[in-house]
Amino acid sequence: MSEHTPHAHDDGHHEHGDDGVGAIHVTLKGYLTGFSAAAMLTILPFWLVMSGAFSKTGPADAFILLLAAIQIVVHMVYFLHLNAKSEGGWNMLALIFTIVLVVITLSGSIWVMYHLNQNMMPSMMKDVRNLP
Repeated sequence: MSEHTPHAHDDGHHEHGDDGVGAIHVTLKGYLTGFSAAAMLTILPFWLVMSGAFSKTGPADAFILLLAAIQIVVHMVYFLHLNAKSEGGWNMLALIFTIVLVVITLSGSIWVMYHLNQNMMPSMMKDVRNLP
C-alpha cells in the first residue's frame, strides 16, 4: 500500500472554504465603495444637466453615456460580483457577448432612425412626386 493517498495533501484551500475558483470576498467596505461610486455617477450627470454646464448637447450626451457605462461596470463588479475569474470565465464571456449584441442593436437602431429622419422629412410629403 502506498503512503500517499490522492486526498492526503494539504493545500490550505479547505481550511477557509475556498474552492479556488475565483472566490469573491464580500465586505461592507466593498458595498459602501460601490454605493458611493454609483451615487456619484448618478449625481454628477444630473448636476451637469441641471446646471447647464455644457453649451451643446452632443458633448453632454457623450459624457453622460460614458458615465452610464462606468456605472454599469461599477454595479457589475461591486454588486453582482462579476469578474474574469468567476465561474471559470464564463460570466465574463456571457457579458461580452451581451455587450456586443446590445451595441449592434443600438447602433443599428440609431442608424435606421437617422436615415428615416433624413429621408422622410415633412417637406417631402407636400410634393407627391417625391413619394415612392
